[in-house]
Amino acid sequence: MNQDKAGWTPLPHSDEDLERAKSVPDTPQTRSPTYKLAWTDEEFMTRRELRPVRLQLELLKPELTLAERGIRSTVVMFGGARLPEPGGDAWAAKNETQRENLLKNSKYYEEARLFAQLCSKHSAESYYREFVVVTGGGPGVMEAGNRGAADVGAPSIGLNIVLPHEQAPNIYVTPDLCFNFHYFAIRKMHFVMRAKAVAVFPGGFGTLDEFFETLTLIQTGRMERVPVILFGKEFWQHAFDLDYLAEQGTISPGDQDIIDYADTADEAWGIIGKFYDLGA
Repeated sequence: MNQDKAGWTPLPHSDEDLERAKSVPDTPQTRSPTYKLAWTDEEFMTRRELRPVRLQLELLKPELTLAERGIRSTVVMFGGARLPEPGGDAWAAKNETQRENLLKNSKYYEEARLFAQLCSKHSAESYYREFVVVTGGGPGVMEAGNRGAADVGAPSIGLNIVLPHEQAPNIYVTPDLCFNFHYFAIRKMHFVMRAKAVAVFPGGFGTLDEFFETLTLIQTGRMERVPVILFGKEFWQHAFDLDYLAEQGTISPGDQDIIDYADTADEAWGIIGKFYDLGA
């Protein structure tokens, strides 16, 4: 009897036929790529014409996994891969000015780690179903977020992506909650699909892309209002000027209010706690 979560069926499941296909006689016909089951044929699955199928699979695989784990909500942590931990090496610096600034901003690595600890301690109250930390799974601020969760024995999610330069996920991501993506767009969907709060630490183009997409979704009403917290008011006010955009009329007066600022983990968690009335 074939029984799974979808119910009984008199037809063989795909995993059963996959095992049967492995034991077929070795002949010129069975060695031909055309004989492979379609979903096991990497050459077929990576054809340009199959892009819509791959997009769907990248959306579905993490969604099924997170649902099976019972994870209902997350706290998203965006931030630069280049920020070292305090006392670490500013490996990404291209000149002395960059080295000094990266080392100065390394304080945000520690705040990201502390913030993830606070989120994860609260997440424990729901048996790690609510306010689960999710990062991009890489180094820098992302590592700090997953590390903070690991510090208090909590699971955390990493949404990594294939890049031209090698990027392995950081060692603090919970292994069975570590995902790898080909499509930036689907990865960004997964960031916001369960987000109850978004914390943005100093970063570069990738961080800005993720931040502004979240901001646009909230501004246009395509996403419910959640706390969006920028760590480092001085940094971000140098990076962009929302007041100037409001003065120019390219955003509405009050759009700036979508954003909160914090300099410490305690401040940021206080903003989230007040928004959701979480108490002390």
